[in-house]
Amino acid sequence: MDPARAQELLAAERTRIEQELARFEREDGGDQEDDLDEGDQATDLYQDELDESREEDLREQLAAVERAEQRLADGTYGLSVESGDPIPDERLEAVPTAELTVEEERARGG
Repeated sequence: MDPARAQELLAAERTRIEQELARFEREDGGDQEDDLDEGDQATDLYQDELDESREEDLREQLAAVERAEQRLADGTYGLSVESGDPIPDERLEAVPTAELTVEEERARGG
C-alpha cells in the first residue's frame, strides 16, 4: 500500500476514535444520582458500565492506530507482525490497523 494512502487511512481512524473518546469525556460530567430512584440508578449504572467498556475498546483501538503508525514509520506497515507476509491492500483499506493476515487472524480465533 502506498504510504501516503496508509497515513490518510490511519489519520482518519485516529480522528474517529479521538472524537468518540471526547464525546465520552463530555458526557462523563455531572452525576445527579441523588435525585434518582433505584430503578433509574440501576439503569444509569448499566449504561455507565457499557460506556466504560466502549471507552476501553476505543483506547485499545487508539493503541492499535499508534502501533500501525509506528510500523508505517519503520517501513513495516502492511506486513504481518507474526509472519512478515504481506497484508492485502483490500484488508488494510477495510482495517487500517490490521496486524495479521486474514488467515492468521482466523487461526488465532479472531
